Amino acid sequence: MTKELETLLTELYVLIDDHVVEPRSGRGRRPVLSDAELLTLAVAQMLLGFDCERRWIRHAHHSVELRALFPYIPGQSDYNKRVRAARGLLCKAIQTLARISPSWFDDLWITDATPVPCGMSRETVKRSDLAGHAGYGYCASHSRFYWGLKLYLVCAGDGMPIMWCLANPKLGEREVVTALLERDHHLIRSGQILLADKGFSGAQFADTTAAMGLQLLRPDRKDETYKNGNLGGVRQWIESVNHTLKGQLGLEEHGGRTTHGVFARVAQRVLAMAAGIWHNWNIGATAKRSLIAYDH
Repeated sequence: MTKELETLLTELYVLIDDHVVEPRSGRGRRPVLSDAELLTLAVAQMLLGFDCERRWIRHAHHSVELRALFPYIPGQSDYNKRVRAARGLLCKAIQTLARISPSWFDDLWITDATPVPCGMSRETVKRSDLAGHAGYGYCASHSRFYWGLKLYLVCAGDGMPIMWCLANPKLGEREVVTALLERDHHLIRSGQILLADKGFSGAQFADTTAAMGLQLLRPDRKDETYKNGNLGGVRQWIESVNHTLKGQLGLEEHGGRTTHGVFARVAQRVLAMAAGIWHNWNIGATAKRSLIAYDH
């Protein structure tokens, strides 16, 4: 583990402990591993590339660096239960990181959806606890059908997640994003630009977003007159976000088998990405302050 990662985890722990986790009150024994330490440990798992919880806990127990940061590391079963129970804290931590990042004030937001496969066999589909929530969808990037969920993201230009949710892939993208924007309508500022793909075309969706104070920006379809062009260069931003979640944070290898399990493991990866972006902003600000001090 690098010194930079240790710095990120330490700063993240302090932030979560101060602004995310409520102080415990009342009677009862305090957990040996605090909620702030639990969330930081969950982020460390993603950043170090451990998709399997069992392998992660085994590695953590034998890692001198991790034992120095986390004096107590639970067993795999307890860790799994506590991460699933901390779904609300994971979501709160993501929004806290987004709010304190400079990109929170960007006028441009980007939205897209990416597949979250949850099963590879017919037996899994029939017996999974996700039945009724997951469904069959088509993954254009791999040119194949899959069974699972879809992750919908509304991000700032640097990839910082502003809103997100999981939905059945059979649901229409416009309907899901509309519901997502309505749920978090208090985050929308008047004049905000929402960049989407061709799948979000349609007068009804354009009218809905306009009523929310959003200016919808999307590539032109072939049967439309020229307005915005293909927006290829800007659309690569959201593709890089999806690549980070899939390639570096193992989104498709989440291993969840229940609704709570899948949600928690996806939230882990979204939080890890948000923490990385937030840390990059901190590094840039520190470097800038150091340069100013040097100039003086």
